[in-house]
Amino acid sequence: MNLQSAYIYLVDGSTATEASMDEVKAKLLRYVDMTKKTGEQLGWSYADAAFPYVIDERPEGKDSWLLLRGKDPSTHKAIIIGVGKREKNGKEHSYIQVSLPDSATHGDKSKANEFCRYLARNFKAELHLFNNRIQYFQPRKP
Repeated sequence: MNLQSAYIYLVDGSTATEASMDEVKAKLLRYVDMTKKTGEQLGWSYADAAFPYVIDERPEGKDSWLLLRGKDPSTHKAIIIGVGKREKNGKEHSYIQVSLPDSATHGDKSKANEFCRYLARNFKAELHLFNNRIQYFQPRKP
């Protein structure tokens, strides 16, 4: 299986030094809740369009990854979100990895980019997108 991945690195200036799956899931549920409230204000079910997935926690991925499975397989199939750590310059950094399987649709990639930006903004992290571009959401000194 060939995965495309984007990474959200928790760096100096981020709101957290380590990310857990519980935190990531809580932020995704907050995103769903926010879009639901936006939909109520607009008078339509925006939450279904903004988050067209079911959060599927598999026993083999407990505390390390979860699967966002599309509600309508013709438009959205799957996104995999995981957490991990890597060592750089003798210092350990946590990251959140957002991956798209080969079967992912264009809708999945668009939503994955949206979720990456949302999570990076919330964690004030450094985002490495699928196209290898980098976005900085942490406070940086001039």
